[in-house]
Amino acid sequence: MENLSLSCRDDMITAKLKNEIDHHSAVAVRTEIDNMLYKEMPKRLIFDLSEVNFMDSSGLGLVLGRYAKAKELGIEVIIKNPSKRTEKIFRMAGTDKFIKIIHDKEI
Repeated sequence: MENLSLSCRDDMITAKLKNEIDHHSAVAVRTEIDNMLYKEMPKRLIFDLSEVNFMDSSGLGLVLGRYAKAKELGIEVIIKNPSKRTEKIFRMAGTDKFIKIIHDKEI
């Protein structure tokens, strides 16, 4: 899938989103992440957004929906390396109040 690379190691799933996350790509990405969440039952889900060059409200909905599922399963969610524009979308939506946003320099 060109918009998503998934990896799982050490009780952690990393969902590296790429390119544009919009209505068209969000559905397939959501299904892939959900399938891996239920299969692996990790302790942490990390959304690596370092290669996202565009995200609209569908991308925000994708992350928030996965957060809701993860919370039900006791899985921590982290947003990693969003662009300034993408981070602004999350902060304007108040997402940063309940999902930790980190950058490589903070790890």
